[in-house]
Amino acid sequence: MGRKEGQDSSTWKKVTDNIRDVFEFTEVLGSGAFSEVFLVKERKTGKLFALKCVKKMPDHRDNNLENEISVLRRIKHENIVALEDFYESRTHYYLVMQLVSGGELFDRILDRGVYTEKDASLVIRQVLDAVNYLHQIGIVHRDLKPENLLYYSQDENSKIMISDFGLSKIEDNGIMATACGTPGYVAPEVLAQKPYSKSVDCWSIGVITYILLCGYPPFYEETESRLFAKIMKAEYEFDSPFWDDISDSAKDFIRNMMRKNPEVRYTTEQALRHPWIVGKTARSHDIYYSVSINIQKNFAKSKWRQAFNAAVVINHMKKLQLAHSEMTNKTLPVINVTDVSEPHSPKKTPSVEPNGNVENFIPVPKHNHNEPKSHYHALRVSHSEPVHGLIGEKGKPNYLSEPANLNGAARNQNVAPTLILPVNGQSPPLHTGVCSIM
Repeated sequence: MGRKEGQDSSTWKKVTDNIRDVFEFTEVLGSGAFSEVFLVKERKTGKLFALKCVKKMPDHRDNNLENEISVLRRIKHENIVALEDFYESRTHYYLVMQLVSGGELFDRILDRGVYTEKDASLVIRQVLDAVNYLHQIGIVHRDLKPENLLYYSQDENSKIMISDFGLSKIEDNGIMATACGTPGYVAPEVLAQKPYSKSVDCWSIGVITYILLCGYPPFYEETESRLFAKIMKAEYEFDSPFWDDISDSAKDFIRNMMRKNPEVRYTTEQALRHPWIVGKTARSHDIYYSVSINIQKNFAKSKWRQAFNAAVVINHMKKLQLAHSEMTNKTLPVINVTDVSEPHSPKKTPSVEPNGNVENFIPVPKHNHNEPKSHYHALRVSHSEPVHGLIGEKGKPNYLSEPANLNGAARNQNVAPTLILPVNGQSPPLHTGVCSIM
């Protein structure tokens, strides 16, 4: 199985009357409003894949799916989750995705016990290799963030994989205008509603690098208007004591990746030549304690939402291994979320709505240099709200690790943009660790 370069769509796309003749369905990895993702085994080869099944809508052209497919068909890189094949039936489209089972980046960091600048440098070098490849073939990801960085396998030295190309774009003339992405990771020019280029990916990589070295985002404010203002001014600091043991070379790399002016911002090629990436200057000092505490404090909500999806593939792979070995006494991994709320903060617990949706609240600690940092104010995310596009209501700030439609962010900073959610009250996209679920 697998596509070959040079094939046109008529020869590459396969038609089937019954997809179950091709694959054995093992279990559900996730489901959304318009699609489901299954762990499947190809009957001819016995190989495992993630199969994304997208239901066809009558008299409706799915532009997002067409864009995702057109992008993924161009891509063939060892650090990018691949589209292996594509089937179509009378009622569905089927995307056969490469299966990755190593879990999310943050989970791996928390599980390590020891973590250094060199570890972070290795991750970013792999991301840069992949994004440099994308830029060379005219593709901009536009939604790079830690949640979209996955490990290929459970091996200790597993490679990093970039996933989720739902917002990616094939460059026409090198300039784009659609304001989209995840607010905490988007470049200033996107929020300012200015035309932008592939350099927005480099900004996002700078933000990711910052987080990997301290465990909290470079931009944090109690209101989104202030947060966006800081991002547009590129106002961030290397706070003490969290950055005291981080090398000057790492800070220099971040400064060059997060320059406000995209014309002088590092390209991926320049970034790959930086001493901190080449491996000459990244320190071996253990920064695990500080980084792990801050990751758990600032990104716990992501783990609440994705614990099942991130674990299901891992658990299944473990079960397959156990079925073919004598190690029957091993237990399956459990993803725990540590409650790191401050003692003086009112305790907030997820509340379950009648329809089964969960409302999550994250309190914001007062600024204290001796405490792990957090940029979140009390955030409410209701998965049942029927929203399409941008909603301009005060008092409904979005969770800043979710993709959002950012049109109008610069024009009216007092209005908080919310998540793009499917219509009819359906849930927002989930992430299985292999591809997004619509």
